[in-house]
Amino acid sequence: MQKVPTSLRYWFLAHFVIDFVFAIPLLVAPLWTLGLFGFETTTSEAVLFARLVGAALIGIGGASLFMHKKGMETYSSMLTLKILWSSAAMVAIGISVFEGSAPEEALWFLRIFIIFNAIWIYYKVRENR
Repeated sequence: MQKVPTSLRYWFLAHFVIDFVFAIPLLVAPLWTLGLFGFETTTSEAVLFARLVGAALIGIGGASLFMHKKGMETYSSMLTLKILWSSAAMVAIGISVFEGSAPEEALWFLRIFIIFNAIWIYYKVRENR
């Protein structure tokens, strides 16, 4: 049975913290939070979608915390989920930036997702060696 690298355990904990730092304000004060990142929002739909993103971050980040002491099989499944989530987020942000429907600050989110995607892929490839 493969051992989970200590560094991957730390990355999962860091991911939990980062997700919650963004998720809680999105859930509690979505308009204020979106405004901090350059998104102009005045609709109830924007509030709903911001809270849904916050909920997704709570789910993914919370799962990272709750399973961080589990075995490699659990980590492998979670890595797959994180790769899919970060890849889809990169595509979504990229399309929005290309269309001009996202503020320039969205590029920071794209960079964050690219970094995390690279980290998750690195560990997934490493696992499969």
